[in-house]
Amino acid sequence: MSPSPRTNSLQINEERRTRVSPSPSFQFAIWNGLLTRCLLLVPVFIGVHCLAYWLRFEGNWDPSIRSTLLITLSWVVVIKLVVFVWFGIHRGWNRFVCFQDLLAICQAASFSSIILALGDYLLLPNASIPRSVFLMDWGITVVSIGGLRSMARVLAEHDQPFFLANPTRTSVFIVGANDSGEALLRTIRRNDHLKYRVVGFITDDQSTLGTRIAGVPVIGMLDQTCQLAEQRQVPEVLISAGELSGKQVRDLVDDGRQANVTLKVLPSYEQLLGGNVDVKPRTVSIEDLLQRDPVQLNLRELHHWLDDQVLLVTGSAGSIGSEICRQLLQFSPKQVVLVDRSENGQFFLERELRTIAPDIDIRVFIADINDVMRMNTIFREVRPNIVFHAAAYKHVPLMEQNAGEAVKNIAVATRLLADLSHQYDVDSFVMISSDKAVNPTSVMGSCKRVAELYVQALAAHSNCRFITVRFGNVLDSAGSVVPIFRQQIARGGPVTVTHPEMKRYFMTIPEASQLVIQAGAMGQGGQILVLDMGEPIRILDLASDMIRLSGLSVGDDIEIEMAGIRPGEKLFEELHTDTEEHLPTSHPKILVANSQHHDLNHTLDAIDALASLANASNAAIISELQNIVPQYRHSAPAPSQVSRPLAA
Repeated sequence: MSPSPRTNSLQINEERRTRVSPSPSFQFAIWNGLLTRCLLLVPVFIGVHCLAYWLRFEGNWDPSIRSTLLITLSWVVVIKLVVFVWFGIHRGWNRFVCFQDLLAICQAASFSSIILALGDYLLLPNASIPRSVFLMDWGITVVSIGGLRSMARVLAEHDQPFFLANPTRTSVFIVGANDSGEALLRTIRRNDHLKYRVVGFITDDQSTLGTRIAGVPVIGMLDQTCQLAEQRQVPEVLISAGELSGKQVRDLVDDGRQANVTLKVLPSYEQLLGGNVDVKPRTVSIEDLLQRDPVQLNLRELHHWLDDQVLLVTGSAGSIGSEICRQLLQFSPKQVVLVDRSENGQFFLERELRTIAPDIDIRVFIADINDVMRMNTIFREVRPNIVFHAAAYKHVPLMEQNAGEAVKNIAVATRLLADLSHQYDVDSFVMISSDKAVNPTSVMGSCKRVAELYVQALAAHSNCRFITVRFGNVLDSAGSVVPIFRQQIARGGPVTVTHPEMKRYFMTIPEASQLVIQAGAMGQGGQILVLDMGEPIRILDLASDMIRLSGLSVGDDIEIEMAGIRPGEKLFEELHTDTEEHLPTSHPKILVANSQHHDLNHTLDAIDALASLANASNAAIISELQNIVPQYRHSAPAPSQVSRPLAA
């Protein structure tokens, strides 16, 4: 006969109590350890009080002084022991002692001294303790208890002098004589797996030269790093991730290559607190070379906009869409709705997001944004307040060959989503556009421009706040050149670059996603907001940097070959058209591309005409795109070119 549910419940609860409640032997061990620490304080207090008397009377103890000492010693020790135990000073004798522990010792010593002074004055008028003894007792107590408490940390973090240094530990410099550098030093000293010995700090602040941080000297400026490392035979230099700009990292890598000094990166404290990285040094990555100043978000404005709202993200399984989802979870949305047709992408993204934010309601839809009935059902069911439209095709050459699919997926799909947002009273619609929409030379770019025109035109006739955010290439995204270069380097080359003078704007995926969200919060209806992309980077330089960061050399180990400009590509990307005016906003990295809006009916007719040709020939589609976007200059496929190596 099987046990009843109640019997099972009782057994489970009993097992749970058995697991949770410590055993008697374990409890005895805990109390025994605490009692031992308390008893260790007794000889310290006796020695401190006797030393205070000895210092006060310079060792000349007559019988009356010895009598007073013997009378008062026992109750002095008892009172101090009770007070110190009350303040918890007997706990935490380990290497994690900090300044707050010293403050607790000072408080306990002060409180016990006050009680002793009052007791001496009120209860023992005939055996009075000299007032100076109280002061010396207080000071010696703080020093002795604080020193004993700190001993474990001193032993754990003490760097040996150079003549006793462990040969297995590598001498290193830390770049950054600041809070980040000091945190990095503590991380190294406390982590036995990091076999480093920090011998100096490098600074970019002249005023910190010659100072010391936790006993380590600040020895030079940033531009002297590799020279000092070479002089002092320091083979490695450490920086915190995100501490230096991309240009500074690039200069250090170049100087280090000449001086045979390796630059390595340790995770920042923000990354460690995020729990996604290990305390392990890594070589410099391409992301470090392109590092820009961190994005400053107006969190109050974003919380006001996003909290308690239903947020829908199209293209959620893509590089930008998935990162937007991650960034949105730091707020308090009512629900986050993921829409993408990639089954695997949605599956793994949902698992990740539920791990990051288990308390946030996340809904996942497998859907094609061109499917009118499916998208209408989703909007009717979830009733989104804010839509982030990130879904789009990205590869320019492929869209040149499949122009009709670009029209469907970019122009027509954006019109559908914008119309649904208007129909279902969505508060804000944020469309992600591309710098390729400016004076386009490709089908993909011209379709993005058509989508921009429609969203702008509809904004004047809708209560929904339609905002377009335009930016350039995103580093390491699915459409980026970086994964291609990595594959080519892993195969041993050659690395193919289309043209030696081709340049592109780059930003990291998190930076782009954060700015998209910020732009969505601050933008006004019908605006095109442009992200500050910094200076464009030559693709040839990017390829060369990636080869060198792989420990190889251009020409000797890996060849770089010129493959010729592909259909739809242009040498330089632009962020605004000739008819647009860039205006500043309240955010330093977001600009407004001010332009005249097009008539809604005219734009609707143009998209209808374009949609009717979606299954026609590429030539017919391109001709219609040029009618809608006069700036579109179609670049015909170039004749096949023989790849030629670039001289090192």
